[in-house]
Parts: sequence; C-alpha cells; structure tokens
Amino acid sequence: MRGAFFAFCPELLVRMGDKDVVRLLADPGVIRHRGKVEALRTNAKQFLELDGDDSAVEFLWSFVDGATIVNRRRSLRHVPPSTPQSDAMARALKKKGFKFVGSTICYAFMQASGMVNDHVATCFRYAECNEPGAERRTIA
Repeated sequence: MRGAFFAFCPELLVRMGDKDVVRLLADPGVIRHRGKVEALRTNAKQFLELDGDDSAVEFLWSFVDGATIVNRRRSLRHVPPSTPQSDAMARALKKKGFKFVGSTICYAFMQASGMVNDHVATCFRYAECNEPGAERRTIA
C-alpha cells in the first residue's frame, strides 16, 4: 500500500494526477473505488491545510484529550467498531472537507496511531503500549 500511495506522503498525494488515479484503479492490490482513490488528493490537501492552521497532530489528539485511551478488553469481540470519540473525529474531519472518513475508519486510525490501546489485556503488546510516552511514539 505504501508503494501504491506514495508512502502516504500528503505533499505527494496532493500532486497525484489523473494518470495516477487510473493506475491505482487498475491495481488489484488496492481498493479500486474511484471515489476513495480521488479522495486521497482531497484529504491530502485538507491535511496540509489543517497542519498549516494548527498542528494536525494536536488536532487529532484533542479527541482523546492528548493521552492514549487504555482499554482492558477481555477478548477481541469486546472491541467496538467505533466510539463517541471516533464519531466526533469523523464529524470534525468531514466539516473540514475530508472525504470517506466515517467513525469506523477514524477508530481504526486511533487504534493504529496509539491514541487508543485496544490490545486484549493478555496480549504481549498490551503492557508495552502503555509505557509512558508510548502514545506519541507512533504518531509524531
């Protein structure tokens, strides 16, 4: 995915041309949905504007009050697809012009970036993800 999407670099994604969109739509290794592929440009532009106004990192972390939410899930079936925080993030990003940013994808981002620790309590990574400063290691 990194190779197909310019290493997710917003400065490169914003310059993505129509030929890039056609190339991505033909790539069986990526989601081939024209609206989502074209939203890459829009979202990259919005991200750069967001980062120009304030810190995009601070804006995103504001949905968890600047600290990782540590959950103690007993099993994966207890992990929700979204939360009130991801609902709020999705609404705010849509208001700023982002496309295809629903609550579920926002929650997945929050988990992947360390804003939320949803590792099952018995997972070998659970404790490591709760170390002081861990919440900033993966996003900044």
